[in-house]
Amino acid sequence: MTDVTPPYARIADALRRRITSGELSPGDRVPSTRQLAREWNVALATATKALTALRQDGLVEARPRVGTVVAAPRSRTAAPRRNRAPEPEPGTGATGGGELTRERIVRAAVALADAEGISALSMRSVAARLGTATMAPYRYVNSKDDLLLMMADTVLGDHPLPAPADAPDGWRARLELGARWLWRRHRDHPWLAQIGPLTRPLLLPNLIAYSEWMLSALEGRGLSPATMLDVNVLFYSHVQGLAVQWERETAARSSTGLSEQEWLDRQEGTLAQLTASGAYPAFARVLEALADGGYDLRLDELFESGLAAILDRVARLSGQP
Repeated sequence: MTDVTPPYARIADALRRRITSGELSPGDRVPSTRQLAREWNVALATATKALTALRQDGLVEARPRVGTVVAAPRSRTAAPRRNRAPEPEPGTGATGGGELTRERIVRAAVALADAEGISALSMRSVAARLGTATMAPYRYVNSKDDLLLMMADTVLGDHPLPAPADAPDGWRARLELGARWLWRRHRDHPWLAQIGPLTRPLLLPNLIAYSEWMLSALEGRGLSPATMLDVNVLFYSHVQGLAVQWERETAARSSTGLSEQEWLDRQEGTLAQLTASGAYPAFARVLEALADGGYDLRLDELFESGLAAILDRVARLSGQP
């Protein structure tokens, strides 16, 4: 007898069995949409639909920079909907009732990019996450590029900078606050580092508000307008350059299923060959010195070090304390 169970439901049932049997425990990562699509030979939208069904059952949840993980038992409030399509979120209009809104589309896209990286984002995958028709989001958003701009402006605007009257005293304190504000936004949403090159600045209201904050802190420091813009770019590129590593790690986890440490463990043989070759003596000596304690790449500490260096440079350029 031919199995008429939809592909997404077969995937969801297989993952459900792994969760209920205890093979996957609370907090464990479940396969990403890309892994599921590759393993089951289905479209990304089908894999997304399977994870959406489990999410609506309360069995899994998305965590920024981690991916989709098994939810704690207390989150499992819904009865399993075996072989039934994921129900649309209120107001999605997926079944003809209610109305899909631009804000819902944008928020769904943000959640997807936070969990699996920007490479997993498409109009189709967002529609699948919402449980709506594939073409439905196009009634509100023209393209993926437009969606990315809306996503960026939305997350930047969720936590606005203080009003001018509430700004700290002193140029250095204001620049520190602005840079740390931008760092936190990228830390929460690493895909922000991927949305556009520095040579083509995004004219988003909430990003312009950040530049306004930084440039106003630089006014009166004796810097030329070009130098003020250069300094603004330095702060932005410092944040972007470090934050892009989180986005790449999210994408790597999604595509390979390996954690950072698991990947490093698999490189031990290659690393040993390189250090033993004698071609890289300084590199080998540094690694040998770190043999006992190892080395952890701490992006937050690197951000603070770079921030202090840029601020010191601004002080020297202006010739003022």
